[in-house]
Amino acid sequence: MPRVLLIDDTPEIAELLTFSLRDLGYEVFASGYTNAVNDLVIEHRADALVLDCSAFDMSEALFDAVRNHPHHAELPVVIITDTPELADPSLRSRKARRVLLVPKPFTGSQVGKALAQLLE
Repeated sequence: MPRVLLIDDTPEIAELLTFSLRDLGYEVFASGYTNAVNDLVIEHRADALVLDCSAFDMSEALFDAVRNHPHHAELPVVIITDTPELADPSLRSRKARRVLLVPKPFTGSQVGKALAQLLE
């Protein structure tokens, strides 16, 4: 069972997404926004990361922290965003790999499909 770390700054959405991803066969560990994202990846032995922060720059900061960690540079990341028009060029400028964007509004199955694609 793939292990997913979910970082979401809205507890209600985190709870719904956690249930949805668990129904799709993922083991999910949820947290609010935190600068200790790399510690959580290690603690939960995460196979993938889902970032759903209300502002893209918050997700972007966490993405950069993960990518700059020597052991997490290739960790698959799904970023849920309400500004894909800003997120896509930002990630392209970083030459980001193993990352997919899911635009808001979203469903748990969309996030699950993105995770499945990245974990293939």
